[in-house]
Amino acid sequence: AMSSMFVPEPVMSLAVKPKQTTQQVQFGKALNKFTKEDPTLRVKVDAETKETILSGMGELHLEVYVERMNREYDVEVVTGQPNVTYKETIGKKETFDWIHKKQTGGAGQYARVMGYIEPMSESEQKEEGKPYAFLNKCVGTNIPPEFYSSCEKGSEDAMAEGALVGCEVEGVRVVLQDGASHAVDSSDMAFRTCMAAAVRDTMKRANPSVMEPVMRVEVEIPSEFQGGVVAALNRRMGMIQSSDVNDDGSGIKIVSEVPLANMFGYSTELRSQTQGKGEFTMEYERHTQVARNTQEELMKKYQEENANEAA
Repeated sequence: AMSSMFVPEPVMSLAVKPKQTTQQVQFGKALNKFTKEDPTLRVKVDAETKETILSGMGELHLEVYVERMNREYDVEVVTGQPNVTYKETIGKKETFDWIHKKQTGGAGQYARVMGYIEPMSESEQKEEGKPYAFLNKCVGTNIPPEFYSSCEKGSEDAMAEGALVGCEVEGVRVVLQDGASHAVDSSDMAFRTCMAAAVRDTMKRANPSVMEPVMRVEVEIPSEFQGGVVAALNRRMGMIQSSDVNDDGSGIKIVSEVPLANMFGYSTELRSQTQGKGEFTMEYERHTQVARNTQEELMKKYQEENANEAA
């Protein structure tokens, strides 16, 4: 049998829309064809902003598709600011006991869930086959068994959109231990909402952190440009891993790890630094924790966006 292809997770996303609304159909056709032929290109519609989000392996990757839409389908595309795909995780175990109740005329909503969330190691995530897990340890019928699946869905809702910056959550195990229900007011919806709110609220207390994609960047340049290029990588918060001179000493290969958020516009900078002789390749390495001040900025921005939407 053929071994299945390794498809890396996308690391960069771009909001796209056709310039003229009349081109919506062609736009859809193009995206459909592109995603069929390239598994690393993903398309999703943001539930809140209703924007079409194109995700891929980097700036160039997405630019190529935007250009192809223009050439092959005659669709001029307006693109937003490219965004880095952040993730969220927690640092310690934390318990929850959350009650969700709503009394409007008629049947209200009532649900109570108790349990804890805890961090999962990378090996556990691999075993699980997905970056989070939901464990049901309820005994008895305090939560009627027919609502277990709703609790799981609620915890999945919280994983799809975390509490800090509204990004995907990974490395979290949610364990449901007990709860309470009401004969009339409990429903699938009540338990789902309750569970999502419980997990999001508890995450804020569980020493949470935002993770950003870090790229392995390999730069090949003539050796006379080494100083300037290394300095530029350092300015972009890069950690130099190695620099090897080739046999005749004319060229140098520098390997470093740089946060993707700092890599925007690097190709132009490298060209101008090396008179067009330098080139670089970049691939996804892993997600690592962002600096405290960056995390606070991201959270502030997310809260402001939410406040604006609520208003």
